[in-house]
Amino acid sequence: MPDHQLDIQWCVSERTQLPDQGLIQYWANVCLKEILDRDTEVCLRIVDESEIQTINLTYRGKNEATNVLSFPADNVDESGRILLGDIVICQEVAIKESIIQEKSIEAHFAHLLIHGLLHLHGHDHSVDDQADEMEQIEIDLMENLGYGNPYE
Repeated sequence: MPDHQLDIQWCVSERTQLPDQGLIQYWANVCLKEILDRDTEVCLRIVDESEIQTINLTYRGKNEATNVLSFPADNVDESGRILLGDIVICQEVAIKESIIQEKSIEAHFAHLLIHGLLHLHGHDHSVDDQADEMEQIEIDLMENLGYGNPYE
């Protein structure tokens, strides 16, 4: 059985309203087992609006805060583990969006994590023929975690 490792970097002053580390680890393990059958490692960085805005400007040329960014690496370490890449999620944006969308922060954060993991795996919703497929995988993974369709 594949071993999936999620390294979490908490770069926020308070972990207000966010799911705990154990739950986030569980979500990542369930999702990675569904999409990959090899040992993997992912880094998740949870940041504030200022940091994600800086990262978004630096790497995407967009001077605004966003909810999630993914940086695929797709390297393999000496043990054969796939170093899948990095995901950055903004705590404040995630909380604001969950309120606006009338969803629990737990469900919304799970969806952002899944979305980021799928980007690391090579999915791209900006390509028309991949958008529907990516969305369906997100829906299926959310249901596997016990949450509803994030697009409803």
